[in-house]
Amino acid sequence: MLEVFFQFNNLTEVKEMLSTMMHSSVQKNSRITKNPAEVFHLYLSLRSLVRASHLISKKAKKKKFTAPSEINFSKIMTGSLSEQEYRNPVQIFRSVFKICSLQDFDGYLSAVVYFSLGNSRCESGKKIIIPYLQLTKLLDAAWLIVERL
Repeated sequence: MLEVFFQFNNLTEVKEMLSTMMHSSVQKNSRITKNPAEVFHLYLSLRSLVRASHLISKKAKKKKFTAPSEINFSKIMTGSLSEQEYRNPVQIFRSVFKICSLQDFDGYLSAVVYFSLGNSRCESGKKIIIPYLQLTKLLDAAWLIVERL
């Protein structure tokens, strides 16, 4: 499922689109300029990714994906991840779902799509920040796992 997600979605573009959607969601009278069909496609893709990640967090308790030891770590390479998270991205799946539940992610995705496509803004902007940050980490971890397979 992770491989399929990244076959149809570029990590950088997804993160930029999420950032734009977040900005549009909290700004009054601000709409995203993307085609609503593209936004909805991203919504469905991310929803599937979150569900697949949740299954990974439940089933892959012992599996580790380790980075080659000769890699020099840089903040650019690790994205939103710490060096330890970069070495074992599966641990991110477990930690993300301790912070945010599937319902939290569903609520976040629904809210950010709804408010980014409309002219009103999300009044509870603080409630969507944590799932946004966790989803960003989830995307980075998923990308790492796919790259290492």
